[in-house]
Amino acid sequence: MAASVVFSATRCACANQPQRKLTTRGTAAAAAPRQKICLGASSKAFLSGNKPLLAAATRKSPSVNRAQSLIVRANADYYQVLGVPRSADNKELKKAYRQLARKFHPDVNKDPGAEAKFKEISNAYEVLSDEQKRPIYDKYGEAGLKGMGGMGGPSPGDFTNPFNLFETFFGGGMGGAGGARSRNRPQQGEDERYDLSLSFQEAVFGCEKELETVRLEACDTCTGSGVKSGTRPETCSSCGGAGQVITMARTPLGNFQQVATCQTCGGTGQKYQPCSACGGDGRVRRTKRISLRVPPGVDSGSRLRVRGEGNAGRRGGPEGDLYVFISVRADPELVRDGVNINTTVAISFTDAILGTSVKVNTVDGPVDLKVPAGVQPNTTLLMSKRGVPRLGNPTVRGDQLVTVQVTIPQRLSKEERKLVEELAALGSKAPKGSGKKGGSWL
Repeated sequence: MAASVVFSATRCACANQPQRKLTTRGTAAAAAPRQKICLGASSKAFLSGNKPLLAAATRKSPSVNRAQSLIVRANADYYQVLGVPRSADNKELKKAYRQLARKFHPDVNKDPGAEAKFKEISNAYEVLSDEQKRPIYDKYGEAGLKGMGGMGGPSPGDFTNPFNLFETFFGGGMGGAGGARSRNRPQQGEDERYDLSLSFQEAVFGCEKELETVRLEACDTCTGSGVKSGTRPETCSSCGGAGQVITMARTPLGNFQQVATCQTCGGTGQKYQPCSACGGDGRVRRTKRISLRVPPGVDSGSRLRVRGEGNAGRRGGPEGDLYVFISVRADPELVRDGVNINTTVAISFTDAILGTSVKVNTVDGPVDLKVPAGVQPNTTLLMSKRGVPRLGNPTVRGDQLVTVQVTIPQRLSKEERKLVEELAALGSKAPKGSGKKGGSWL
């Protein structure tokens, strides 16, 4: 005899809202008391075929002949998780998954619930994009996905690793656990550093330098593959080629899944005999000489980039770059201040009074500088366009600033002293208004 379902109105004490009381009749239930099930509004929808049943908690009675009592509750609908209608096709599902997966990927979204949301999105897409799982889900909900063998929904272990699913769309993820595929792709080589010391003149006007660098280059024995000649890589038996090992732990709070890099293959998903020449890295360290043109105007702390002169890439990837860091040795007379150069010149007090012409060392060589009469100590004189060329625009140069220092003799001969005294006496007799401060020459 087929079982029938009878509904009668009652009130559920646990939810304090109108519910349905469900009793079953049939040959198996003839001798047993009626079976009571408290159903909410979401469960009504499930029975009518409009909403999937997502979770259920069961409790068995002590007696085998007694009926089972079920409290049923609904979780989020997969269509609502992806934000698509129930009639959505695969194109709409893919578009929704792409947008939401990028938004909630744990490497991009640092919110506490982002990773859980990312997994929920992946699970929803995996079910709805599957031609076999989707009809079962539409009709029976998550319970149907479990093979209709119980009322509980699928556990986390029943779904594909969400990061592997993400990788199939975006090719390697966003720096997270993207699987072995991304690790086996060509990778760019690391950058290298070279410290170069220049003289003051070389830094100002630029120069050509020969650099001897040590870098990693592709191994000739294995042609950069890292695999021993005559052998081939094999799929790792520990992870099955995934590059990751997934472990499940059952706790009172539910099932927890942990994803870790496979220790056997190092995350590559392959095992192979390493090349004896490079030790499996696919690269060997060699010395290379390169020519470098240093532009005018560099200074200590300047960094020059030489493209493609870094370490070789792995698995055929492009080379890294070489970064040359500049340090400039100090000049005994010239001091650099940006594009300007500072220097000092010493003259006697008589030259300061009478004026003179002195030779000043510049980056262009000695140049005559005219010191005007009556120059005061610590006066700065400008030598235009005798400074440093502007980096990136060498036609524009700075200036050289010359500070005049007046030297006073500490000892005088009798004749010199007599002349100075006569000069001082002459200055004291100068008429007022002659332009001499205090009426004195000195």
